[in-house]
Amino acid sequence: MYRYDEFDQAFVAERVTQFRDQVARRLAGELNEEQFKPLRLQNGVYLQLHAYMLRVAIPYGTLSAHQMRKLAHIARTYDKGYGHFTTRQNIQFNWPRLDDVPAILEELAEVEMHAIQTSGNCIRNVTADHFAGVAADEAADPRPYAEILRQWSSLHPEFLFLPRKFKIAVTGAAHDRAAIQFHDIGYEVKRNEAGELGFAVYIGGGQGRTPMVAKKIRDFLPEEDLLAYSEAILRVYNLHGRRDNKYKARIKILVFETGADVLKEEIEAEFTKIRASALRLPADEIRRIEAYFAPPAYAIALPGEAALAAARQADPGFDRWVASNVTGHRAAGHSIVTISLKPIGAPPGDATADQMDAVADIAARYSHDEIRVSHEQNLVLPHVATADLRSVFDALVTAGLATANAGLITDIIACPGLDYCALATARSIPVAQRISERFAETARQADIGDVKIKISGCINACGHHHAGHIGILGLEKKGEEVYQITLGGSGDETASIGDIVGRGFASDDIVDAVETIVDTYLERREGADESFLAAYRRLGATPFKKALYGAA
Repeated sequence: MYRYDEFDQAFVAERVTQFRDQVARRLAGELNEEQFKPLRLQNGVYLQLHAYMLRVAIPYGTLSAHQMRKLAHIARTYDKGYGHFTTRQNIQFNWPRLDDVPAILEELAEVEMHAIQTSGNCIRNVTADHFAGVAADEAADPRPYAEILRQWSSLHPEFLFLPRKFKIAVTGAAHDRAAIQFHDIGYEVKRNEAGELGFAVYIGGGQGRTPMVAKKIRDFLPEEDLLAYSEAILRVYNLHGRRDNKYKARIKILVFETGADVLKEEIEAEFTKIRASALRLPADEIRRIEAYFAPPAYAIALPGEAALAAARQADPGFDRWVASNVTGHRAAGHSIVTISLKPIGAPPGDATADQMDAVADIAARYSHDEIRVSHEQNLVLPHVATADLRSVFDALVTAGLATANAGLITDIIACPGLDYCALATARSIPVAQRISERFAETARQADIGDVKIKISGCINACGHHHAGHIGILGLEKKGEEVYQITLGGSGDETASIGDIVGRGFASDDIVDAVETIVDTYLERREGADESFLAAYRRLGATPFKKALYGAA
């Protein structure tokens, strides 16, 4: 993991001191809310429906056990005993007192964490594949590049006041687990025919009221040009991005209105100008950052496959958990474990302070002290010896974290919705809870297979509903909550935006509608191996509309 140097530590400490003074002035009445708003947003503090919310950065989703224990301590000491992990691999505390926020930031700084640029019209937390560095299919670990982008973008003087927020994601594999095509910039680490590392470059993806899939503008960008090309994209966007209309201010609108080819020409021209100067990424600097992400010294151990098979046969619960929550690892004798934060009937993405402490303890003992946060609102133990899987499972059972549903229909993404957010128009969490309860039976989940349900409580799409196999958007209509359904969305390398299937459903009817969709899929699929997404792309919307509305 990356460790702060003296500059990092001084930078974060100075920001804490600065914000402590700003909070004191706000509480003393020297600053009104309009004056204070841009200051608090620069430090990750939002004013939500009922209270302030603090969003803490977890760069590229990587945490140590020590950092997780600090998050647990903050939840227990300054909040209501829990935290909410988000689709940007951050954590949010929903109930801090404003006068406590400087103390929270000071405690975060003690463990090399902060909340800088988790809000505002700037480059936000850079996200990455949650299996980075351990996935067998990746060309290279994307996290060193994400860290380089983090350092470059932090307080970049030219990009602190962009037309709108700006999001970057990096994946190291052709199979996209980081949803890079739904970001303002998406980078796929790859090798060219000569075996050299570089990037495929995508721009202009995003969700919200105008969802768009990013356009590829470079099939291969040399490794040394990462920062120069990023800067060229940002400069062109900063110059032309709409500042007169926040709904049209994202780079996706610029790509749409200008055309990807025309915009690419301008980016390439700016890139050529920058590249001719000193803005190149030295190879020794890349290797220096990579050293922070070197794999741990894995013990030379027997694969443990025979013992694992016996344990699975003896315990159906353990068998289900391994089947859904354990993934192959690039190192022999090891596995990747997904810890589901989607227990049946509970708010998706939440973890109590005690659970965070438990995860920290498990990671310290069984995962070389490392934890990941996924954009799917789950946690990951990336370095578990296969022989230790049973012990990890037992520890997770004790902590209430052994739900065996990763990637299944109850592994639902949902934004906080109207229970917390001042922008929301409908509730998301209760709908997610009721859907998970409806599909709680484990054999049924296994039969349905890979179905990604994503729920947003407003058009801003923080629940990524556009990219859901089944997407649900909560809206307000004549004082009532109405839920619109989209089908066929995907956030992987075959990225697509879901199709709106028809009129919305009342809150009392939305779960039945989802069940109707699932039953239609089960009736029409071509064998148990055909996934929901594959079946929808083959069948189209017609059979689902007919089942929902009785129309042809």
